[in-house]
Amino acid sequence: MGGTLTPRTSEEVKEAINWAISAQEPLEIVGNGTKRAIAPPRQTAYTLDVSGHAGIVAYEPEELVLTLHPGTTMRELAEAMEAKGQMFAFEPPDLSPLLGVDGGATFGGTFATNFAGPRRLTAGAVRDHMLGVHAVSGRGETFKAGGRVVKNVTGYDLARALCGSWGTLAVATELTVKVLPRPETEITLLLTGLDPERAVAAMARAMGSSGDVSGAAHLPADVAPDGIDGPVTALRLEGFGPSVAARRDHLSKLLAEHSLSVLEVDASRALWRAVRDVTPFVGTPHVVWRVSVAPTAGPEVAAAAPPGSRILFDWAGGLLWIETPAVGDGGEAAIRATVMASGGGHATLIRAPASLRSAVPTFQPTAPALEALSERMRNAFDPQTILNPGRMAR
Repeated sequence: MGGTLTPRTSEEVKEAINWAISAQEPLEIVGNGTKRAIAPPRQTAYTLDVSGHAGIVAYEPEELVLTLHPGTTMRELAEAMEAKGQMFAFEPPDLSPLLGVDGGATFGGTFATNFAGPRRLTAGAVRDHMLGVHAVSGRGETFKAGGRVVKNVTGYDLARALCGSWGTLAVATELTVKVLPRPETEITLLLTGLDPERAVAAMARAMGSSGDVSGAAHLPADVAPDGIDGPVTALRLEGFGPSVAARRDHLSKLLAEHSLSVLEVDASRALWRAVRDVTPFVGTPHVVWRVSVAPTAGPEVAAAAPPGSRILFDWAGGLLWIETPAVGDGGEAAIRATVMASGGGHATLIRAPASLRSAVPTFQPTAPALEALSERMRNAFDPQTILNPGRMAR
């Protein structure tokens, strides 16, 4: 026995979860499943597919607030915001091509994973833009936190806590998120010929200046997109034209010892889409890691990657996308040991063959104190482990 439950309303989500509790049948929670491959297959007979619980509930462009159901696709939201000259400031990545899957990513999946793109460096992650959430817990109880205005902070931290929990605590049924105006224009300054250590130093210098850099990445020669001679260190400037021009001149003087060139708006946007979606690693058979560390530790972690690895630095060196050969543990021991030795962070296994994924934990093992806190959260929200059992254990 088994099957897929397909609720289309919040009440139907609650009914499905209460049925699962009474039947003691754990549920795998999915939307369109574009990030499903990141963790091993769930050992559940039933799937709760919330992709049908979709649609924009309310969009108030003048208030910079958007309310939606979890199955709403990111494409639909992007089109609605584009018409109003607005965007999600956290620049959510589309990892579908990287993972080799079809289907449109949903906001529910974006909320569940808390994945953000290059602008995370200055704008924050998904959780930093959440205003409110309605959800059903693993107890079968409906609750809400926050609201539709920034000043309504009742339960605000709870909404942030659920973001990034991978559907293990509750199933969101309605989400309210801040949006921001889309920049009028952008350019990217390119610094060429730097090794990772010098690149991180240059990015730190730029980020610490008045240049208001919204993206800082380093692409070694074997990772640079077509048409760009690497290695290149990219610094993005966004905003009104005169402001962008003034900041370009400021950074050009600040970094005058480096070889500099400029990507204009179309080429700049193409470059940052490639960084955001990890395009250089699309279509290869290799393992892909997503590693978050202090920016100064980025070169050290990169140096620990197995021979034959390719590496893309984002977040001024604080986020590394590492592609390793699909042999042995895929570099797990070396990468995670270096992450911990460098002061801590997270190495998440994003893509791997099934055999390697079954043997290597998806998430960085957590410290005992943090694991105890997480366990208390799970017990509070889902004491019978009905929702996505084991999703974050590996």
